[in-house]
Amino acid sequence: MNELLFKSVLDQDRAPIVLCDLSHKIVYMNEAAVKNYEKYGGEKLLGQSLLECHNAKSCEMIEKVVEWFKKDTDNNLVYTFKNVKLNKDVYMVALRDDEKNLIGYYEKHEFRTAETMEKYKLD
Repeated sequence: MNELLFKSVLDQDRAPIVLCDLSHKIVYMNEAAVKNYEKYGGEKLLGQSLLECHNAKSCEMIEKVVEWFKKDTDNNLVYTFKNVKLNKDVYMVALRDDEKNLIGYYEKHEFRTAETMEKYKLD
């Protein structure tokens, strides 16, 4: 498949997407993530450790989740946070290769507020 198609899916998502490798290095941020984390450096976060952006307790939990992902190929999604103000749930999601080996993880935001956009409004 064309990698540009997959990148476009991530880039078009309105929710922040931050991909990390197993050393916790931030390897990709979509535009929504760059904007969302602008006060922390935005695009400058690329290549940095995700652990540098979190407090000690959060880092401990991130490490625990990654270890849980490693234990079983069915361990792929963990609910991590509820943001009441923005009405969204946040998850950590395992990234795996074709052989189901863990290769990284990302943070997934799911907004619970109903869509206000009109259906099929094209003009």
